[in-house]
Amino acid sequence: MSDINCIKKLRNEKGLSVNKIKQTLKINWRTAKKYADGDQLPVSKIREKKGMMYEGKWGEMISDWLWEDSKLKKKSRRTKKQLFEELKEHGFKGSYRTVCYFIEDWRNTHHEEKDRGFERLDHPPAEAQVDFGVMEAVQDGDLVDIRALVMSYPYSNAGFAVPMPSENQECFLQGLKELFRQAGGVPLKIRIDNLTPAVKKTRSKLEEAQLTDAFIQFQNHYGFDVQVCNPRSGHEKGSVENKVGYIRYNFFSKAPTMKDFEDLSSKLEKKLAEDRNRLHYEKQVRIIDLWEEESRRLLALPDQDYPVFKEEQVTVNKYNEIKLDQTMIHVPKAANYGILYIQCTWDSFKVVTPDGEILRDDFRPYMKKRKALPWLSIVKGWIQKPRALPYSRYNEYLPGRIRNYLMVDNLAIRQERLKALATLLVTNDMKGINSNFYELIEEEKFGSEANPFDIDWSKYDILTGTKEVSQ
Repeated sequence: MSDINCIKKLRNEKGLSVNKIKQTLKINWRTAKKYADGDQLPVSKIREKKGMMYEGKWGEMISDWLWEDSKLKKKSRRTKKQLFEELKEHGFKGSYRTVCYFIEDWRNTHHEEKDRGFERLDHPPAEAQVDFGVMEAVQDGDLVDIRALVMSYPYSNAGFAVPMPSENQECFLQGLKELFRQAGGVPLKIRIDNLTPAVKKTRSKLEEAQLTDAFIQFQNHYGFDVQVCNPRSGHEKGSVENKVGYIRYNFFSKAPTMKDFEDLSSKLEKKLAEDRNRLHYEKQVRIIDLWEEESRRLLALPDQDYPVFKEEQVTVNKYNEIKLDQTMIHVPKAANYGILYIQCTWDSFKVVTPDGEILRDDFRPYMKKRKALPWLSIVKGWIQKPRALPYSRYNEYLPGRIRNYLMVDNLAIRQERLKALATLLVTNDMKGINSNFYELIEEEKFGSEANPFDIDWSKYDILTGTKEVSQ
């Protein structure tokens, strides 16, 4: 800048010609002319970003999704591929690479950490690795903790998974049965970590790991070998560790809806079957082709089905209660019997007398465990950005009446309705608001714009096809 100032002074104060300035300062004539007679106005160095992601609505939608996901644990966030597929559902015509560039730019400006790589492991065909992964699904508007039992075949990178409600012995063995059925056979060897349902004593310097009697009986029926990893050595089963993460990020980052565990299992089996059409990450051959080759080496399934259950004697207190899954359960007239037995499967239990009389038959306590979605926090986020509501990951979990009510085009009215809903959520849950929706509308507790045309909302339900089930 001082050189430019010198040229200006020689030209304006000393009255030198451009040629004289050129000779005096020994610079190019064009340079002397440019700075002697030209105006040096400040120019912004920040380049305006252009393109469909910055000029249209698409960038705003992606930003809203990334902002929404940033509040969740990393394992629950959507992948770039999932975000791209959701954009396509809304009519996006751009490429996957365009979306990736925008996401990287957004994350760089928001200080998002980059992911890390994983180790590659090689294994012989027909050998599998098994592990549990904790995930979430939505059932009847509530969150349900899922223990997905995942089986990975490292040779072909084929994966199978079944959702279970717990990690106990009954769920573990029932899950293995279902995984064998999905694969169409039994692996020659299964590598596991020190799962409590299978291992009663971990490996030490002096002796090998000891398996539980129930797991040994199950192993003998199906004929597979077992290899137990060393304690605190997750890298020894790196394939299934990666597969658990892959399933979580690709199929559970946005909690799927489920009717029951059988329904979710069917959906997950179908998605994993479709996923096997992609190329192997290293061999550049379709996984399904490698799996067809590997599956020929599996052991055949036994002709006789293996019944998975646990049967034991239980103690009854003076209040006719027994303890199951850390929960006290009332059993009518249980204290009248000196001895009672309980028979548990993965999802149900029976309390039986020595004579075979069933005193109680019900689902296991963990089958009824639910966690309410943090609706108040979610709605507060929508109040800040009401235009994000139609594209939000939580939109599909809203009860039908409330969703139809909030999906108004006018953003100002939508924001007012969201504020009214947030106020109600302080003292009510979402199910209660939905079940008392008509009363709240009539009382105008949803705001002044709640029912401006005196609509019969029950008829509106019929016209829109909104179906509400008792929850």
